[in-house]
Amino acid sequence: MCGFSACILLPAANLDDHCSSCTEHAKTLSNKETTREHEPNGGVAKGLAADLKASLDLITHRGPDDTGIWISGNEQVGLAHCRLSINDLSSAGRQPLHSSDHRIHAVVNGEIYDYDRLRRECETLHNYPFQSNSDSELVLVLYQIYGAPDFLSHLRGEFAFVLYDGRPRAQRVIAARDRYGIKPLVYTRLGSKLLVASEAKAFLPLGWKPRWDVRAIADAGWMFDDRTLFRRVRKVLPGHYLDITEPDGVHQVKYWDAEYEDKSKPETRTIDEMVSGVRERLVESVRLRLRADVPVGIYLSGGIDSSAIAGIATELARKEKVKIGNEVATRVTCFSVAFPETSGFDESRKSLLCTTRFLRESSILTETQGIAERTAAWLGVKTIKKTITEETLAEDFADAVFHSEHHHFDLNFVAKFALSTLPREHGVKVVLTGEGADEHFAGYPYFPAEFLREADEALPDLPLSQNGDLRNQMFMGVEREMKDIWRRAGATASEIQPAAVPSIAGVGATAMSDNLLAWHPPATLFAPWLQSRHGDHDCGRTVLASHARDVQARMRSRWHPLHTAMYMWNKNALANVLLSCLGDRTEMAHSVEARTPFLDHHLTEYVNRLPPSVKLRYRAQESENNGATWTASSMRALRSLDEKWILRQAVRPFITDELYQRKKQPFLAPTRWAVDGPLHRMFQTLLTQRAVEQLGFVDYATIREAMGIAWGEKADAKAFRLLMYCGAWVTLSQRMDVAKAEASDWEATIS
Repeated sequence: MCGFSACILLPAANLDDHCSSCTEHAKTLSNKETTREHEPNGGVAKGLAADLKASLDLITHRGPDDTGIWISGNEQVGLAHCRLSINDLSSAGRQPLHSSDHRIHAVVNGEIYDYDRLRRECETLHNYPFQSNSDSELVLVLYQIYGAPDFLSHLRGEFAFVLYDGRPRAQRVIAARDRYGIKPLVYTRLGSKLLVASEAKAFLPLGWKPRWDVRAIADAGWMFDDRTLFRRVRKVLPGHYLDITEPDGVHQVKYWDAEYEDKSKPETRTIDEMVSGVRERLVESVRLRLRADVPVGIYLSGGIDSSAIAGIATELARKEKVKIGNEVATRVTCFSVAFPETSGFDESRKSLLCTTRFLRESSILTETQGIAERTAAWLGVKTIKKTITEETLAEDFADAVFHSEHHHFDLNFVAKFALSTLPREHGVKVVLTGEGADEHFAGYPYFPAEFLREADEALPDLPLSQNGDLRNQMFMGVEREMKDIWRRAGATASEIQPAAVPSIAGVGATAMSDNLLAWHPPATLFAPWLQSRHGDHDCGRTVLASHARDVQARMRSRWHPLHTAMYMWNKNALANVLLSCLGDRTEMAHSVEARTPFLDHHLTEYVNRLPPSVKLRYRAQESENNGATWTASSMRALRSLDEKWILRQAVRPFITDELYQRKKQPFLAPTRWAVDGPLHRMFQTLLTQRAVEQLGFVDYATIREAMGIAWGEKADAKAFRLLMYCGAWVTLSQRMDVAKAEASDWEATIS
């Protein structure tokens, strides 16, 4: 686990118009590669080394244990790495990494699992002489054995890396990202240079002058395609890599994608076989992620996902004597969040429960006395808690935004930022988390409508497959209930009208686009000039256009609408929000590596091929144990479906009866906070007229109005969201010295 920064000099013929305006002469990649680590004796090399060191200094939170810089003999490639030591704590695990012949070099962020098996194969079948016990070295080894892109299929885990092959006739740079985008990877062109890094702020010492990508902000492109909030700073997409060669320049190439079973194909496996298949793969995924040369803990919430991980880890430790990181232990260390007895706007227990429920269902936090405590007691694990107050949220807001590098609609990411201080304070560098379960087992309330849109032909004997009238009635009921959820949560989706453009991927994809845009800032937040430029653009076009034509074709004809919705969520919200400001960015801000067993691709590829009706299961009789949010007068259609049904069956041996029977709670954001409280004062100080107008693309009058109605007993939830968006932009503007947006910052085309 680490952070890295890389600088690659591009051939002049491969520069775009923007890059060619730079007067620096671009050299071509040379065959005269160094056979040893380059000592930066020349002026260019010394200058680049100093710049790369300064770049690392801005992301040293990602790797405080060690740093390393390597520059090629031709001074055209520079690799810099800051290390968070997890596996092989010796100097042999230092990076940048170099092949045994010193022709191939790499910086790697993340973890490659199943290391022991892969290493044995490389040593016995291919006679490769490993130089360390670091899992990262597998990137170099597998590349040499299988070449690109085939070597990527052998990598199991979460990773981002830059690899430079300096061998004659094979010269290339590869910058790759894991299948789900668990690890960040961004790049930009600056004159004749291509800059690649773990975070955009690392570009600042390398000459980058940040400007807003106002089009990506206005049309939601930062969340749905490879754009970011910053102009000409792009993401390497999940399951993709940059391939950089002299003849072809820079190309982004897809090496992996999710696939689902043909919706018309009958299922031949029994329920027991499918449950066993999920359980075996999940247990193996947890087992692999417990391997480390440092202590490992777990983020424990009140939900089934993290509780199942804690239960499986405990079972492995006690019955199979599996080590928990570098420790032989029978008690797993878990981290969770506690709230004071009074919290939220009205300083009452009721407000506390509302706030806690929302954050808990984000797989982050839990009630002080709640399910997580009972689960911990049942498992016999050690629990360490972090107390979160309104003061905590106000104090940590700016730092959480700076590390995330994008806006978010709610304060749960600030709570995650605060929680992530806890493991390192107790000597733990690695935690396992529950992210990815809702995405693959249909846990979110966005999914039931798409499940009900069509019959599940894979299991034709089930009631909803046979009774079209019942399914249609439930479909309409779920849509009504979701509109009510959106309205109460202050989401934009409650005002969204059906897409005006014909769907290019089926009606279900269009409907899911509206759900994905639920938290997109409304056009009224933007300055008049930006509203004029944006016009009547339907942001649903942005969502659908982010998917390749072959994917759109499968959405229209091959996949069940539930699977279309899950694919869209995983490519957009999961990768660009949940795994960012609620994942790597806020965890690594405190030098904590989070591992996600539910995103092991061996598990997800199996789950994706399961029928929709084992993920969401209809039940005619409603359980009484539905939690406080479900009432007799509301949510009747949603209540009649068991989300994550097959996961519940698979993890039944590892969780309490309470968790097994309990229905997931829809989450409502804590948007009511007291006038003149810590958050109110923080936003008043942050969102001055001067600061907002310095952005250049926000209408201050809208913010002034929102500030007046976002607080107190009758607080407007939508107004609070506006303050969240703008507060993040102002923070980034000030922390990263982003230039004031102008009309010329509107990108006429999206390439």
